[in-house]
Amino acid sequence: MCPVEALDSGLAKLVECALDVASHSYSPYSRFRVGAALKLTSGEIVTGTNVESASYGLTICAERVALVRAVSEFGPEIRIGAVAVANLNGQASPPCGACRQMLSEFALPDAPVVFPESDGVRVIPFHGLLPLAFEMKPK
Repeated sequence: MCPVEALDSGLAKLVECALDVASHSYSPYSRFRVGAALKLTSGEIVTGTNVESASYGLTICAERVALVRAVSEFGPEIRIGAVAVANLNGQASPPCGACRQMLSEFALPDAPVVFPESDGVRVIPFHGLLPLAFEMKPK
């Protein structure tokens, strides 16, 4: 764990983007406002925020919103070089299992993933976040 100030400038910028987009969260039920920022290998930064539904199972996390935007805007060949997750609630929030699995199809194995923990932020390479991802080769 480390304080946000200790992050390199590229990851610190991603965290800023994630915090900024978290303010757009639609979270009237949990009030847990999350933002995510993906840095693509092309250099583009794509953000997303969580969008809740009264039917909780239909809620979509910030990381998946950002991923869907990235594919929609830049195509399915995108590759993710870094991920940042942040929230406006001051709580720990690593990507959930569904987000990890979705990101696994696009993230480079060594892509740094930064997210808040109870005593600072954690940076971990993507392969450490989901070491046994379910994989299939596209046809």
